[in-house]
Amino acid sequence: MTSAAGSPASMAARLAGAVSAERMTTTVAALAADDFAGRRVGTPGGAAARAWLADHLTALGARVETDDFPVRAVPDIYAAPTVTWGVGDVAADLTFGREVSIHPASTDTIEVRRGLLGVAGSDDPTGRWLVVPAGMSLFDAYRDTRGAAGLLLSRAVDADGWQYTTLAGPDPGPLPVLTLDPRTHSVVLSAAGEGWMSANTPLRRADATGTNIYATFDRPSPRAVELLLTAHYDGVGDHPGLRQPGASDNASGVAVVLEAARVLSAVLPDELGLSVALLDAEEIGALGSAHHSSRLRASGGNPLVINVDGAGRLDQAAAVEAGGPAHRLLALLDQAGRHTGLPLAAGPVASDNRRYGVAGLAAVGIGAGMAGYHSPADTPDRVDPHTLTAIARLVVATVSLAAPTPATLSSPIGDRR
Repeated sequence: MTSAAGSPASMAARLAGAVSAERMTTTVAALAADDFAGRRVGTPGGAAARAWLADHLTALGARVETDDFPVRAVPDIYAAPTVTWGVGDVAADLTFGREVSIHPASTDTIEVRRGLLGVAGSDDPTGRWLVVPAGMSLFDAYRDTRGAAGLLLSRAVDADGWQYTTLAGPDPGPLPVLTLDPRTHSVVLSAAGEGWMSANTPLRRADATGTNIYATFDRPSPRAVELLLTAHYDGVGDHPGLRQPGASDNASGVAVVLEAARVLSAVLPDELGLSVALLDAEEIGALGSAHHSSRLRASGGNPLVINVDGAGRLDQAAAVEAGGPAHRLLALLDQAGRHTGLPLAAGPVASDNRRYGVAGLAAVGIGAGMAGYHSPADTPDRVDPHTLTAIARLVVATVSLAAPTPATLSSPIGDRR
Protein backbone atom coordinates (compact mmCIF):
# COMPACT_ATOMS: atom_id res chain seq x y z
CA MET A 1 0.00 0.00 0.00
CA THR A 2 2.85 2.39 0.74
CA SER A 3 5.50 1.50 -1.83
CA ALA A 4 3.62 2.92 -4.81
CA ALA A 5 1.98 5.78 -3.04
CA GLY A 6 4.85 7.10 -0.94
CA SER A 7 4.98 7.58 2.82
CA PRO A 8 2.16 6.62 5.19
CA ALA A 9 1.54 10.33 5.74
CA SER A 10 1.17 11.03 2.03
CA MET A 11 -1.16 8.04 1.66
CA ALA A 12 -3.25 9.29 4.57
CA ALA A 13 -3.46 12.72 3.01
CA ARG A 14 -4.46 11.33 -0.39
CA LEU A 15 -7.20 9.13 1.02
CA ALA A 16 -8.49 11.86 3.33
CA GLY A 17 -8.78 14.10 0.30
CA ALA A 18 -11.11 11.60 -1.34
CA VAL A 19 -13.80 12.15 1.31
CA SER A 20 -17.02 13.67 -0.07
CA ALA A 21 -19.01 16.08 2.08
CA GLU A 22 -21.84 16.04 -0.46
CA ARG A 23 -22.24 12.28 -0.21
CA MET A 24 -22.37 12.45 3.59
CA THR A 25 -24.91 15.27 3.72
CA THR A 26 -27.08 13.25 1.33
CA THR A 27 -26.86 10.27 3.69
CA VAL A 28 -27.78 12.41 6.70
CA ALA A 29 -30.80 13.86 4.88
CA ALA A 30 -31.97 10.40 3.81
CA LEU A 31 -31.77 8.90 7.31
CA ALA A 32 -33.48 11.93 8.87
CA ALA A 33 -36.36 11.86 6.37
CA ASP A 34 -40.00 11.24 7.23
CA ASP A 35 -39.94 7.69 5.86
CA PHE A 36 -37.67 6.54 8.70
CA ALA A 37 -39.73 8.26 11.44
CA GLY A 38 -36.89 8.80 13.89
CA ARG A 39 -35.54 5.22 13.63
CA ARG A 40 -36.53 4.01 17.10
CA VAL A 41 -35.61 0.39 17.77
CA GLY A 42 -38.36 -2.09 16.89
CA THR A 43 -40.36 0.31 14.71
CA PRO A 44 -41.17 0.23 10.99
CA GLY A 45 -39.02 3.34 10.58
CA GLY A 46 -36.05 1.56 12.12
CA ALA A 47 -36.59 -1.43 9.85
CA ALA A 48 -36.81 0.80 6.77
CA ALA A 49 -33.55 2.53 7.70
CA ARG A 50 -31.88 -0.84 8.24
CA ALA A 51 -32.89 -2.08 4.79
CA TRP A 52 -31.64 1.14 3.20
CA LEU A 53 -28.30 0.86 4.97
CA ALA A 54 -27.84 -2.81 4.12
CA ASP A 55 -28.42 -2.02 0.45
CA HIS A 56 -25.91 0.83 0.66
CA LEU A 57 -23.22 -1.41 2.17
CA THR A 58 -23.87 -4.13 -0.37
CA ALA A 59 -23.39 -1.57 -3.14
CA LEU A 60 -19.96 -0.80 -1.65
CA GLY A 61 -18.99 -4.43 -2.23
CA ALA A 62 -19.33 -5.68 1.34
CA ARG A 63 -20.72 -8.98 2.53
CA VAL A 64 -23.66 -7.91 4.69
CA GLU A 65 -25.51 -9.79 7.42
CA THR A 66 -27.98 -8.78 10.11
CA ASP A 67 -28.17 -10.05 13.67
CA ASP A 68 -31.23 -9.83 15.93
CA PHE A 69 -31.31 -9.46 19.71
CA PRO A 70 -34.09 -8.86 22.24
CA VAL A 71 -34.86 -5.42 23.66
CA ARG A 72 -37.17 -5.14 26.64
CA ALA A 73 -39.65 -2.43 27.57
CA VAL A 74 -39.03 0.25 24.95
CA PRO A 75 -40.94 3.42 25.96
CA ASP A 76 -43.45 4.71 23.42
CA ILE A 77 -45.52 7.88 23.84
CA TYR A 78 -48.42 6.67 21.70
CA ALA A 79 -50.57 9.81 21.95
CA ALA A 80 -49.83 13.43 22.75
CA PRO A 81 -50.72 14.06 26.40
CA THR A 82 -53.61 16.39 27.12
CA VAL A 83 -52.43 18.79 29.85
CA THR A 84 -54.36 21.80 31.15
CA TRP A 85 -53.83 23.75 34.32
CA GLY A 86 -55.36 26.81 35.86
CA VAL A 87 -56.51 28.81 38.83
CA GLY A 88 -60.26 29.03 39.28
CA ASP A 89 -61.89 29.46 35.87
CA VAL A 90 -58.71 30.67 34.16
CA ALA A 91 -57.06 27.79 32.32
CA ALA A 92 -54.14 27.22 29.91
CA ASP A 93 -53.13 24.24 27.79
CA LEU A 94 -49.49 23.19 27.89
CA THR A 95 -47.60 22.46 24.66
CA PHE A 96 -46.35 18.89 24.34
CA GLY A 97 -42.59 18.66 23.81
CA ARG A 98 -41.91 22.15 25.05
CA GLU A 99 -43.80 23.06 28.24
CA VAL A 100 -44.67 19.47 29.12
CA SER A 101 -43.64 15.92 28.36
CA ILE A 102 -43.93 12.47 29.94
CA HIS A 103 -41.23 11.21 32.28
CA PRO A 104 -39.84 7.74 31.43
CA ALA A 105 -40.82 6.53 34.91
CA SER A 106 -44.49 7.40 34.40
CA THR A 107 -47.23 4.84 34.47
CA ASP A 108 -49.52 4.59 31.44
CA THR A 109 -52.79 6.48 31.80
CA ILE A 110 -54.95 7.35 28.82
CA GLU A 111 -57.76 8.79 30.93
CA VAL A 112 -57.40 12.42 32.01
CA ARG A 113 -56.97 12.93 35.74
CA ARG A 114 -57.97 16.23 37.34
CA GLY A 115 -56.88 17.36 40.76
CA LEU A 116 -55.76 20.30 42.86
CA LEU A 117 -52.11 21.31 42.86
CA GLY A 118 -50.02 20.47 45.91
CA VAL A 119 -46.35 20.35 46.86
CA ALA A 120 -44.64 16.96 47.18
CA GLY A 121 -43.51 16.34 50.75
CA SER A 122 -45.66 19.17 52.17
CA ASP A 123 -49.33 18.84 51.23
CA ASP A 124 -51.84 16.04 51.64
CA PRO A 125 -51.27 14.02 48.43
CA THR A 126 -54.78 12.62 48.11
CA GLY A 127 -56.27 13.52 44.74
CA ARG A 128 -53.57 16.13 44.00
CA TRP A 129 -51.06 16.69 41.26
CA LEU A 130 -47.93 17.11 43.38
CA VAL A 131 -45.32 19.61 42.18
CA VAL A 132 -41.87 18.27 43.06
CA PRO A 133 -39.67 21.17 44.26
CA ALA A 134 -36.38 21.73 42.45
CA GLY A 135 -33.67 19.73 44.18
CA MET A 136 -36.02 16.96 45.37
CA SER A 137 -35.38 13.64 43.64
CA LEU A 138 -38.11 11.48 42.21
CA PHE A 139 -37.18 8.86 44.80
CA ASP A 140 -37.79 11.31 47.63
CA ALA A 141 -41.00 12.57 46.02
CA TYR A 142 -42.42 9.04 46.17
CA ARG A 143 -42.12 8.93 49.96
CA ASP A 144 -45.68 10.20 50.50
CA THR A 145 -47.90 9.89 47.42
CA ARG A 146 -50.86 7.94 48.78
CA GLY A 147 -53.81 8.57 46.48
CA ALA A 148 -52.02 11.28 44.48
CA ALA A 149 -53.14 12.06 40.93
CA GLY A 150 -49.56 12.34 39.70
CA LEU A 151 -46.20 14.09 39.98
CA LEU A 152 -44.84 17.18 38.21
CA LEU A 153 -41.06 17.53 37.84
CA SER A 154 -38.92 20.32 36.44
CA ARG A 155 -36.81 19.47 33.41
CA ALA A 156 -34.33 21.53 31.44
CA VAL A 157 -34.98 22.39 27.80
CA ASP A 158 -32.53 22.94 24.96
CA ALA A 159 -31.71 26.29 23.35
CA ASP A 160 -34.74 25.92 21.07
CA GLY A 161 -37.07 25.29 24.00
CA TRP A 162 -37.55 21.54 23.45
CA GLN A 163 -37.49 18.90 26.14
CA TYR A 164 -35.04 16.07 25.48
CA THR A 165 -36.43 12.62 24.71
CA THR A 166 -34.82 9.71 26.56
CA LEU A 167 -35.57 6.01 26.17
CA ALA A 168 -33.19 4.58 28.76
CA GLY A 169 -34.28 5.25 32.30
CA PRO A 170 -35.91 3.93 35.44
CA ASP A 171 -38.60 1.29 35.52
CA PRO A 172 -42.16 2.62 35.49
CA GLY A 173 -43.51 3.75 38.82
CA PRO A 174 -47.05 3.67 40.22
CA LEU A 175 -48.08 7.22 39.22
CA PRO A 176 -48.41 9.44 36.17
CA VAL A 177 -45.29 11.63 36.01
CA LEU A 178 -45.02 14.74 33.82
CA THR A 179 -42.00 16.96 33.23
CA LEU A 180 -42.43 20.74 32.97
CA ASP A 181 -39.96 23.22 31.56
CA PRO A 182 -38.35 25.29 34.36
CA ARG A 183 -40.45 28.43 33.76
CA THR A 184 -43.74 26.52 33.71
CA HIS A 185 -42.67 24.47 36.72
CA SER A 186 -41.96 27.63 38.70
CA VAL A 187 -45.33 29.17 37.84
CA VAL A 188 -47.24 25.98 38.61
CA LEU A 189 -45.38 25.54 41.90
CA SER A 190 -46.34 29.06 42.95
CA ALA A 191 -49.98 28.19 42.28
CA ALA A 192 -49.97 25.12 44.57
CA GLY A 193 -52.82 25.26 47.07
CA GLU A 194 -55.16 27.19 44.79
CA GLY A 195 -54.54 25.91 41.28
CA TRP A 196 -55.52 22.67 39.56
CA MET A 197 -54.35 20.43 36.73
CA SER A 198 -55.88 17.86 34.42
CA ALA A 199 -53.62 15.54 32.45
CA ASN A 200 -52.93 12.06 31.18
CA THR A 201 -49.72 10.12 30.42
CA PRO A 202 -50.15 7.82 27.40
CA LEU A 203 -46.83 5.97 27.67
CA ARG A 204 -46.63 2.26 26.95
CA ARG A 205 -43.64 -0.06 26.97
CA ALA A 206 -43.22 -2.86 24.50
CA ASP A 207 -40.64 -5.56 23.98
CA ALA A 208 -38.94 -5.29 20.61
CA THR A 209 -36.28 -6.86 18.45
CA GLY A 210 -33.10 -4.92 17.79
CA THR A 211 -31.07 -5.67 14.68
CA ASN A 212 -27.41 -4.92 14.04
CA ILE A 213 -25.96 -4.66 10.54
CA TYR A 214 -22.52 -6.18 9.96
CA ALA A 215 -20.52 -5.62 6.78
CA THR A 216 -17.20 -7.23 5.93
CA PHE A 217 -15.00 -6.21 3.05
CA ASP A 218 -12.47 -8.49 1.31
CA ARG A 219 -11.11 -10.92 3.86
CA PRO A 220 -7.40 -10.21 4.49
CA SER A 221 -4.70 -12.69 5.42
CA PRO A 222 -5.21 -14.67 8.65
CA ARG A 223 -2.56 -12.61 10.46
CA ALA A 224 -4.04 -9.27 9.52
CA VAL A 225 -5.22 -6.76 12.10
CA GLU A 226 -8.93 -6.01 11.87
CA LEU A 227 -10.34 -2.50 12.03
CA LEU A 228 -14.01 -2.21 12.98
CA LEU A 229 -15.85 1.04 12.24
CA THR A 230 -19.07 1.45 14.21
CA ALA A 231 -21.96 3.88 14.60
CA HIS A 232 -25.50 3.49 15.88
CA TYR A 233 -28.26 4.04 13.34
CA ASP A 234 -31.21 4.08 15.75
CA GLY A 235 -32.77 7.24 17.14
CA VAL A 236 -35.31 8.08 19.82
CA GLY A 237 -38.18 8.01 17.31
CA ASP A 238 -40.95 10.41 16.47
CA HIS A 239 -43.69 11.39 18.92
CA PRO A 240 -47.29 11.96 17.86
CA GLY A 241 -47.24 15.30 16.08
CA LEU A 242 -43.50 15.79 16.70
CA ARG A 243 -40.83 14.81 14.16
CA GLN A 244 -37.49 13.94 15.74
CA PRO A 245 -35.15 13.45 12.77
CA GLY A 246 -32.02 12.33 14.61
CA ALA A 247 -29.73 14.01 12.09
CA SER A 248 -26.72 14.67 14.30
CA ASP A 249 -27.54 11.79 16.65
CA ASN A 250 -26.63 9.71 14.84
CA ALA A 251 -27.28 9.91 11.11
CA SER A 252 -24.11 11.99 10.99
CA GLY A 253 -22.00 9.24 12.57
CA VAL A 254 -23.44 6.66 10.18
CA ALA A 255 -22.67 8.94 7.23
CA VAL A 256 -19.05 9.27 8.37
CA VAL A 257 -18.62 5.50 8.74
CA LEU A 258 -20.17 4.78 5.33
CA GLU A 259 -17.98 7.37 3.65
CA ALA A 260 -14.83 6.13 5.38
CA ALA A 261 -15.66 2.56 4.35
CA ARG A 262 -16.19 3.68 0.75
CA VAL A 263 -12.80 5.39 0.60
CA LEU A 264 -10.87 2.68 2.43
CA SER A 265 -12.37 -0.52 1.06
CA ALA A 266 -10.76 -0.16 -2.38
CA VAL A 267 -7.19 0.30 -1.13
CA LEU A 268 -6.72 -1.86 1.98
CA PRO A 269 -3.63 -4.08 1.93
CA ASP A 270 -3.70 -7.76 2.89
CA GLU A 271 -2.26 -6.91 6.30
CA LEU A 272 -5.33 -4.93 7.34
CA GLY A 273 -8.97 -5.96 7.43
CA LEU A 274 -12.00 -3.68 7.50
CA SER A 275 -15.49 -4.30 8.77
CA VAL A 276 -18.43 -2.11 9.71
CA ALA A 277 -21.09 -2.51 12.40
CA LEU A 278 -24.14 -0.26 12.27
CA LEU A 279 -25.75 -0.75 15.64
CA ASP A 280 -29.30 -0.70 16.92
CA ALA A 281 -30.70 0.16 20.37
CA GLU A 282 -27.93 2.51 21.45
CA GLU A 283 -30.58 4.90 22.72
CA ILE A 284 -31.92 2.35 25.19
CA GLY A 285 -28.66 1.39 26.86
CA ALA A 286 -26.21 0.61 24.02
CA LEU A 287 -27.71 -2.86 23.73
CA GLY A 288 -26.61 -3.40 20.13
CA SER A 289 -22.93 -2.95 20.95
CA ALA A 290 -23.32 -5.05 24.10
CA HIS A 291 -24.68 -7.86 21.94
CA HIS A 292 -22.00 -7.46 19.27
CA SER A 293 -19.06 -7.20 21.67
CA SER A 294 -20.11 -10.38 23.46
CA ARG A 295 -20.43 -12.12 20.11
CA LEU A 296 -16.94 -10.99 19.13
CA ARG A 297 -15.41 -12.20 22.37
CA ALA A 298 -17.17 -15.56 22.10
CA SER A 299 -15.78 -16.07 18.60
CA GLY A 300 -12.27 -14.93 19.47
CA GLY A 301 -12.55 -11.71 17.48
CA ASN A 302 -10.24 -8.90 18.53
CA PRO A 303 -10.76 -5.92 16.22
CA LEU A 304 -9.63 -2.38 16.86
CA VAL A 305 -12.83 -0.38 17.21
CA ILE A 306 -13.43 3.19 16.06
CA ASN A 307 -16.92 4.39 17.01
CA VAL A 308 -18.44 7.65 15.76
CA ASP A 309 -21.38 9.12 17.66
CA GLY A 310 -22.18 12.64 16.54
CA ALA A 311 -20.49 14.54 13.72
CA GLY A 312 -22.86 17.47 13.71
CA ARG A 313 -20.77 20.49 14.64
CA LEU A 314 -17.24 20.88 15.95
CA ASP A 315 -16.68 23.04 19.00
CA GLN A 316 -12.95 23.75 18.66
CA ALA A 317 -12.00 20.04 18.96
CA ALA A 318 -13.48 16.59 18.51
CA ALA A 319 -14.04 14.65 21.73
CA VAL A 320 -12.18 11.35 22.03
CA GLU A 321 -12.64 8.66 24.66
CA ALA A 322 -10.51 5.51 24.81
CA GLY A 323 -11.39 2.17 26.38
CA GLY A 324 -9.76 -1.22 26.70
CA PRO A 325 -6.12 -1.71 25.58
CA ALA A 326 -6.35 1.22 23.18
CA HIS A 327 -3.14 3.15 23.87
CA ARG A 328 -1.62 2.43 20.45
CA LEU A 329 -4.88 3.02 18.63
CA LEU A 330 -5.20 6.29 20.50
CA ALA A 331 -1.67 7.23 19.40
CA LEU A 332 -2.62 6.57 15.77
CA LEU A 333 -5.71 8.72 16.19
CA ASP A 334 -3.59 11.52 17.59
CA GLN A 335 -1.18 11.20 14.65
CA ALA A 336 -4.11 11.28 12.21
CA GLY A 337 -5.49 14.39 13.90
CA ARG A 338 -2.19 16.17 13.35
CA HIS A 339 -2.03 15.05 9.72
CA THR A 340 -5.57 16.23 8.98
CA GLY A 341 -5.44 19.38 11.11
CA LEU A 342 -8.27 18.34 13.43
CA PRO A 343 -7.74 19.17 17.13
CA LEU A 344 -8.64 16.34 19.49
CA ALA A 345 -9.52 16.60 23.16
CA ALA A 346 -10.09 13.92 25.78
CA GLY A 347 -13.78 14.02 26.62
CA PRO A 348 -16.75 11.80 27.32
CA VAL A 349 -18.21 9.91 24.38
CA ALA A 350 -20.97 8.02 26.17
CA SER A 351 -21.83 5.61 23.42
CA ASP A 352 -21.19 2.15 22.00
CA ASN A 353 -17.41 2.48 22.31
CA ARG A 354 -17.80 1.89 26.05
CA ARG A 355 -19.41 -1.51 25.52
CA TYR A 356 -16.51 -2.63 23.33
CA GLY A 357 -13.97 -1.28 25.81
CA VAL A 358 -15.61 -3.05 28.76
CA ALA A 359 -15.47 -6.27 26.74
CA GLY A 360 -11.69 -5.92 26.60
CA LEU A 361 -11.41 -4.65 23.05
CA ALA A 362 -9.29 -1.66 22.04
CA ALA A 363 -11.91 1.00 21.35
CA VAL A 364 -12.03 4.74 20.79
CA GLY A 365 -15.13 6.88 20.58
CA ILE A 366 -15.17 10.07 18.53
CA GLY A 367 -17.87 12.69 19.00
CA ALA A 368 -18.73 16.14 17.71
CA GLY A 369 -22.36 16.47 18.69
CA MET A 370 -24.51 19.56 18.53
CA ALA A 371 -27.24 21.21 20.53
CA GLY A 372 -30.78 20.02 19.96
CA TYR A 373 -30.20 16.28 19.89
CA HIS A 374 -33.10 14.04 20.98
CA SER A 375 -35.56 16.72 19.92
CA PRO A 376 -37.25 18.17 16.83
CA ALA A 377 -34.29 20.56 16.55
CA ASP A 378 -31.93 17.77 15.40
CA THR A 379 -32.44 18.49 11.69
CA PRO A 380 -30.17 17.87 8.68
CA ASP A 381 -29.74 21.56 7.87
CA ARG A 382 -27.94 22.04 11.20
CA VAL A 383 -25.35 19.35 10.50
CA ASP A 384 -22.18 21.09 9.40
CA PRO A 385 -20.63 19.61 6.21
CA HIS A 386 -17.17 20.75 7.33
CA THR A 387 -17.57 18.75 10.54
CA LEU A 388 -18.63 15.65 8.63
CA THR A 389 -15.59 16.05 6.41
CA ALA A 390 -13.18 16.60 9.29
CA ILE A 391 -14.35 13.53 11.23
CA ALA A 392 -14.41 11.30 8.14
CA ARG A 393 -10.89 12.40 7.19
CA LEU A 394 -9.74 11.66 10.73
CA VAL A 395 -11.14 8.11 10.55
CA VAL A 396 -9.71 7.47 7.09
CA ALA A 397 -6.28 8.78 8.07
CA THR A 398 -6.25 6.69 11.26
CA VAL A 399 -6.93 3.48 9.36
CA SER A 400 -4.48 4.29 6.57
CA LEU A 401 -1.71 5.10 9.06
CA ALA A 402 -2.33 1.73 10.72
CA ALA A 403 -1.67 -0.20 7.54
CA PRO A 404 2.15 -0.03 7.31
CA THR A 405 2.80 -1.50 10.78
CA PRO A 406 -0.35 -3.35 11.87
CA ALA A 407 1.50 -5.87 14.04
CA THR A 408 2.32 -3.22 16.64
CA LEU A 409 -1.32 -2.33 17.19
CA SER A 410 -2.29 -5.42 19.15
CA SER A 411 0.59 -5.23 21.65
CA PRO A 412 -0.64 -5.50 25.24
CA ILE A 413 -0.76 -2.59 27.61
CA GLY A 414 2.67 -1.99 29.07
CA ASP A 415 4.56 -3.15 25.97
CA ARG A 416 6.65 -0.07 25.12
CA ARG A 417 8.90 -1.59 22.46
